[in-house]
This record gives sequence, C-alpha cells and structure tokens, in this order.
Amino acid sequence: MEKYLEIGQIVNTNGLKGILKIKPLTDDITRFEDLEAVYIEKAKELIKYNIQEVKYNKNMVLLKLEGIDDISEAEKYKNCYIKINREDALKLEENSYFVVDIIGLEVYTEEEELLGKVIEVFSTGSNDVYTIKNSEGKEILLPAISEVIKKVDIPNKKIIVHLLEGLI
Repeated sequence: MEKYLEIGQIVNTNGLKGILKIKPLTDDITRFEDLEAVYIEKAKELIKYNIQEVKYNKNMVLLKLEGIDDISEAEKYKNCYIKINREDALKLEENSYFVVDIIGLEVYTEEEELLGKVIEVFSTGSNDVYTIKNSEGKEILLPAISEVIKKVDIPNKKIIVHLLEGLI
C-alpha cells in the first residue's frame, strides 16, 4: 500500500505572493482545511510544507505554503502533485477505497475466471467505473456498484465481480 496519497495537482499560481492553484483529487475539497502540512512531489522527491492559508475559487483550492513566498518560487511547482501521509487521510465509509489501492488489483468473476487488472478508475458522477485490462490488451469497463463489485480484498490484491448481462 502506498504510504502517501495524492490529494491535488498544482495547475498554476495565483497572484504574486506564491499562492498555488490546486486541482483537487479528492471527493471532499474542504479536506485541505484540516491539514497542517502537505508534501509536494518534485523529481520523485517529497518536500514537506506547512500550510499557512486555504481558500477556494471555482472548484479549485488556493494554497499558501510556508516558504513559498513569491510567484517565481511557486512556478517551480507547476504540474507537481500535492500528497499527504496516509495517516492524515480522511476515514473512508464502509466499502469505499482509495483509488491508489484499487489500481493494479486483479479482477475475477465469481466463477474464479481472471478478467484482468484494474488500470484506471474514473468517476461518472453517480458511481465510479473501473477499467480492467486483460492479458490480450482488451479493456472492460465495470461500474463500481454493489450489484457488480462483490468483494474487494486489498491485502490479497483481488476483486471478485458479478458480471451483469451486457457488461462484456
């Protein structure tokens, strides 16, 4: 399991004082308010920054971090990801998972037939959809609903699914 979780991507700067414009990668955009510090991943290195201020603008997070005090310093982090320690993550509801934990799991039917591995998870608004890729490179889209996803076993890296008629 990943020790750090991505919660946003720095897409731009805001103003001249080093404020970062963040595209949130979390279901709860206000979760930034509960954090004291975040990590910026740059060149495969994590750099810890204390949070000074959190604001919002059009579904984006405006983040002022200690030590990033002007636009030229802020611009160095464009396209970098904001991460947090897994210990600081919000507690998930039952039968909810972090995307990073779903990616790479093997997907089996109830009859133990291997369908492939999860390569992507995307949201449709009403539910997530798992993209499964088999050994021949064929992709299958499975809705992450209780009628289809029967068991998610993170420790054993396995998902058991019930294939509804028309899914494949």
